[in-house]
Amino acid sequence: MKPNWTPDSWRTRPIQQQPEYPDTTHLAQVEATLAGYPPLVFAGEARELRRLFAEVSQGRAFLLQGGDCAESFAEFSSSKIGDTVKVLLQMAVIMTFAAGCPVVKVGRMAGQFAKPRSAGSETVDGVTLPAYRGDIVNGIDFDEKSRTPDPQRLLRAYHQSTATLNLLRAFAQGGFADLHQLHQWNLDFISDETLSEKYSQLAGRIDESLAFIRACGLKSTPQLHKTSFFTAHEALLLNYEQALTRQDSLTGEWYDCSAHMLWIGDRTRQPDGAHVEFLRGVGNPIGVKVGPSMDPDELLRLIDSLNPDNDPGRLNLIARMGADRVEEHLPALIRAVRREGRQVLWSCDPMHGNTIKAGGYKTRAFESILHEVRQFFAVHRAEGSHAGGIHIEMTGQNVTECIGGSRAVTEERLSDRYHTHCDPRLNADQALELAFLIAESIKPEHSKAPRHSGTRSGHRYRLLEVR
Repeated sequence: MKPNWTPDSWRTRPIQQQPEYPDTTHLAQVEATLAGYPPLVFAGEARELRRLFAEVSQGRAFLLQGGDCAESFAEFSSSKIGDTVKVLLQMAVIMTFAAGCPVVKVGRMAGQFAKPRSAGSETVDGVTLPAYRGDIVNGIDFDEKSRTPDPQRLLRAYHQSTATLNLLRAFAQGGFADLHQLHQWNLDFISDETLSEKYSQLAGRIDESLAFIRACGLKSTPQLHKTSFFTAHEALLLNYEQALTRQDSLTGEWYDCSAHMLWIGDRTRQPDGAHVEFLRGVGNPIGVKVGPSMDPDELLRLIDSLNPDNDPGRLNLIARMGADRVEEHLPALIRAVRREGRQVLWSCDPMHGNTIKAGGYKTRAFESILHEVRQFFAVHRAEGSHAGGIHIEMTGQNVTECIGGSRAVTEERLSDRYHTHCDPRLNADQALELAFLIAESIKPEHSKAPRHSGTRSGHRYRLLEVR
């Protein structure tokens, strides 16, 4: 156990982004009920992901993390989950084939219900109500009953997460992820000819490789028929996280068994705050969102608190700067981490720093997302560091929430299929287009050729040429 830490020691620290429940007795009863429920994931699974994160941090694998902005009770179905898994599998195959290294797949699923908000309340036509904080807290409809935080929603989130995890495990281990099914992963609405052709060519080359293996009389390995798939969410509601925290019988360590990986958001990463206090004591791999307001000293303090043993698989620093601020803020952070010899996994969230308003909708420009990814790889290359992963909000549904991309979603078309409950997500076409960009970007990282050292002219980093 970590020094001076218990599963409830976070309750003595200042805390941000928490709902105000009107019935605290009911809340305590629900927390006690959750504490008696079975864990959603197991400590051994979290340890395995931590081992894989160490591989990523050392440049021997790549992290793909993606899924919903915020899961919803109303839009819960096996087809929705299956479509998102298909896209993630396609993205992983594209990256694996390009880089020649394993891709660790982590879904923003089975627990990504709560969302931080910039304000605690919302006013419409002179009426002020609590802000919508995700289905685990309250409802999205703008009326007093819906917006009042309800502890029963914690139980509903647990049960939906259980069902989602059962389905994900079936997809990963039951033949759905078989590489021989590459062509069946395609979604009907992916109509961009260039993307379809590129994916079909890649699938054809993999088919040829598999046929060659069979022709040589080599036995097919389990890795061709199944995959590993992990889950993650932002650890925002600490009463929920504490209720699902268990002490591992093998090691005696504590694990948050609500997900394999948990992360701390940019709004809740105060070094002396409750969220850092809670997550420093659990054995899961942990993520921290690193925004443009983070300074090197604060980052090092967070690293020392969350990863005092300097374990290379423990801490995932998720940079979310915004396309125009990567060059200004990221290099100093990378240098500080390298100078102090800290072992971390660096990944890129190109979504949250690029949110804009257009046509009356909250959206993100696909070109800004691509630009931040390019900048992220270029800065790491120039600094001699390793760009280890990507963290995106996406869906397998045919939505029109982010403008741009090869199918050119316009501002005028945002209203066609704008379904998100919170932040805009990439659709399948945009996610695959991003995957091909990343595949080109990570080729030099994993090739035998010497790593390009990068050049700087003032503060301008050389970008990869991506075709």
